[in-house]
Amino acid sequence: MTEFSLDRSDIAGIVLAGGRSQRMGRDKASVTLGTESLLHHVLSRLAQQVAAVAVNADVAAEDVPVVPDRFPGKAGPLAGIHAAMLYAAGLPGITHVVTVSVDCPFFPADLVARLAAALERPSQIAIAASEGRSHPVFGLWPLTLAAHLEAWIATDEKRRVRDFLLRHDVTEVAFPLHPTRASLLDPFFNINTPDDLVEAQRWLEALRV
Repeated sequence: MTEFSLDRSDIAGIVLAGGRSQRMGRDKASVTLGTESLLHHVLSRLAQQVAAVAVNADVAAEDVPVVPDRFPGKAGPLAGIHAAMLYAAGLPGITHVVTVSVDCPFFPADLVARLAAALERPSQIAIAASEGRSHPVFGLWPLTLAAHLEAWIATDEKRRVRDFLLRHDVTEVAFPLHPTRASLLDPFFNINTPDDLVEAQRWLEALRV
């Protein structure tokens, strides 16, 4: 029996940046951290790990493909994951898509490699975790689930990522805290508010050598 494996040439990466950003009060993708936008930070980190990148949003500031939701009315992260699957299905040689959130600029540099290594079957989903918490929007998704996900979004009122995952074969990959000059950083620290942005700036400084 042939052992299943993926490498970066099989995987496209999509930044989920279509949220409402209500607690931030403005579009998080364009918020500046250091000297660059959050979108730039996340794209730069993701592009090193996958064969192609795009952004799930209405409009993007970076020179990358924009993949809007196929469902109207800001239907949540599942709609972004669905759009990512459909976009990736149009790319040659791509069988899986990895999704990351635009408000998490410090996610692991080995995120995709470790998620891919955890998969035992082509139909399996891998999601990230840290400190005992799962981060389901940081997931590696087989494109074969696109039709099922579309039907789920169309019929499920709550549209929760965790509820969708309960119906599927999922493996969870735990990532360690990242050492910095200050203390240990959860690599999935996310920026939801102006106060979070101030804290992220401190982490950025602590990560600099």
